[in-house]
Amino acid sequence: MMTRKNDVVIKNHRTKYPNPITLVEGQRVRMGELYDGPENWHNWRYCYTVDEQLQGWVPEQIIEKDGEIGILTAAYTAKELNVDAGDRVIFLHELNGWSWCELESTGECGWIPNECLSTEQ
Repeated sequence: MMTRKNDVVIKNHRTKYPNPITLVEGQRVRMGELYDGPENWHNWRYCYTVDEQLQGWVPEQIIEKDGEIGILTAAYTAKELNVDAGDRVIFLHELNGWSWCELESTGECGWIPNECLSTEQ
């Protein structure tokens, strides 16, 4: 099996969240609803920082649940990349229908929905 290294963006993507939630390991969050949209992006939970200054989608895999409160088991940011068709990215890892990538032209990192990417081997 070949390792996936580079992708080409085949569909524009613009974030709807200009102030992404960024959390540190051990941080407590108030848990909201699970994502239930047509894209079949499973295991995303809407969370709020305890002071409610930040909110956003967080992968269920890194939340240790304690009632309505969750404790992060790893650092995480919901930062998405704004990309255009034809942009080249370096694939770093995948989670729940999204890929964490580095935009080759700027070095900026963030999440891109998998349906916006075409894999090069």
